[in-house]
Amino acid sequence: MARRGENIYKRKDGRWEGRSLNKNGKYHYFYARTYREVKEKMKDFKEDNISKTSVKSNNATELFLCWLTGEVSMRVKPSTYESYYRCVYKHIIPFFTKKEHNNITKESVSSFVKYIRENDTLADTSKKKIFSIFKIALKEILKASPQLHELLDLIKLPNTECGEVQVFTTKEQQKIEQGVLKCDDSSAIGIILCFYTGIRLGELCALKWDDIDIESGTMSIMRTVSRIRVFENNDSKTALHIGVPKSRKSIRKIPLPEFLLKLLINSSLYNGTNNYFLFTGNDTPYDPRRFQNLFKRILKDNKIADRKFHTIRHTFATRALELGVDIKTVSELLGHSGVSITLNVYAHSLMEHKKAAISKFNNLYIMNTQEAPFAVDYSVLNLESMCL
Repeated sequence: MARRGENIYKRKDGRWEGRSLNKNGKYHYFYARTYREVKEKMKDFKEDNISKTSVKSNNATELFLCWLTGEVSMRVKPSTYESYYRCVYKHIIPFFTKKEHNNITKESVSSFVKYIRENDTLADTSKKKIFSIFKIALKEILKASPQLHELLDLIKLPNTECGEVQVFTTKEQQKIEQGVLKCDDSSAIGIILCFYTGIRLGELCALKWDDIDIESGTMSIMRTVSRIRVFENNDSKTALHIGVPKSRKSIRKIPLPEFLLKLLINSSLYNGTNNYFLFTGNDTPYDPRRFQNLFKRILKDNKIADRKFHTIRHTFATRALELGVDIKTVSELLGHSGVSITLNVYAHSLMEHKKAAISKFNNLYIMNTQEAPFAVDYSVLNLESMCL
């Protein structure tokens, strides 16, 4: 397995192999006896390419491709790199290959920002993602240019207010849980696990029995599984990738309800082999696409409207807030990088908290202003309290 965020592997013959993506979408390979030697070779190769490209011209397409195939391909997680790759090839390159936008200038950057903003086929969240990647690329491409800050100021990220997220009603959740217990596929228990822990689909598929501490009744989230594109050739092949969770805060320990522990231990999944993945019983993780298909089948069989698997995570957070769990705890259970994310996403649920709080003030006002029907009531009560 590669080290985090790098395409460097140890071969079976003991040598180290490094891979660097070229402009044509194919890999350039490096070999050495040690990890450090391979990394140095790759670094020298990339720096040489960057300097050659910079000297040749200010051609925008070449500069963006050089950035994409350069150090960033080793530095970021494979899933993040795939997002960069898609953005550059689908949006940035097609725009800057036009003759009038061939160079990175104030005019071309302004035109690109306007082009993306006015693209009605893109959602605001997609526009924000494109602009974020575009800024990251410009910062590295033009890091020595005095124009950098002036160009970055032209890229204003759109405000993407979170709408009300979809959640399952209590009745829908009950029907799904009953459907899971009747399902012939024991892996379906993972759906109930998500309903009561709020973990992401990739985190669910990456669970090992080692991560379940039966004595303490906790579950550790240490990794995630995703299906990403393989950049070996110019095809659309994908492969399962085991990596670190979404953010540092996503590596967390979650207490499990007692009924859930019993459900897992008593299921046919439990085989006592701690180092194996929970839902496959071997050293290969469960494919997230299989879980999505299983989830869709359970929804259909129980006559529930089709939703994304991520709706389960939203349902957990909403139920937690409805039960009075404080926002900080909910944020930590979800593995959000900050409480502000939780506040923004689940503002609709927090509104119910606010309404409940204000209703208490209403009751307080009524109690303070309501006159007793008989004045003697208070004197009798005071007399009784004195006697006590």
